Amino acid sequence: MPNWKDVKKYSKKVWRFFWDDDSAWSLALNVLVAFVVIYFIVYPLLGLLLGTSFPIVAVVSESMEHGLHNDKLCDQRLEEFKESFDNYWDVCGSWYEERGINKETFLDFPLSHGFNKGDVIILWRADRDNLEIGDVLIFQSGKPQPIIHRIISTMEEDGQVFYSTKGDHNPSSISELGENKIPSERIYGKGIIRIPYLGWIKIMAVEALRPFGIIIER
Repeated sequence: MPNWKDVKKYSKKVWRFFWDDDSAWSLALNVLVAFVVIYFIVYPLLGLLLGTSFPIVAVVSESMEHGLHNDKLCDQRLEEFKESFDNYWDVCGSWYEERGINKETFLDFPLSHGFNKGDVIILWRADRDNLEIGDVLIFQSGKPQPIIHRIISTMEEDGQVFYSTKGDHNPSSISELGENKIPSERIYGKGIIRIPYLGWIKIMAVEALRPFGIIIER
């Protein structure tokens, strides 16, 4: 039989260590518990609620940004650029207009001003009944991380719908990513909400664990 006095006493010590102790070990335990709760409880529950196995993704590239990266935007090198949607459209808009997407139509798209590396995107389930041109699609490309790009066209073959996407920052679709013809089985969901900066937590964690050969895919 357990000694309940000792159990109670030990439990109080653990509780104080977890909540009140200021040591590095207490901080490490808090981080570990938070990770376990989020990854194994909160994340799966959100997946059930939002109808996707990837309810939250961190943006790990600049491919949807509307500003300069390495002095370029849509593969055009610019010495000066003041970030705004109008200036973005002046540089990148002709590609969309050639495909029947004008400035006013683009502004009606979800997340029309793009998003940045380090942001978090919350997903909703995606299927042929709720996907439209302009939606932000999250899909598997064969790389460890899913791709987050915007739908720019659709096509149907033998009753199946395929999607083509493009990163807002990119000059065109990238065939190496397989984004010219995306079938439904490669789709995780569509982006509905952007949370700025929160994704840097994951990015920094991945970089810290990379030397140990540990890869976090979600």
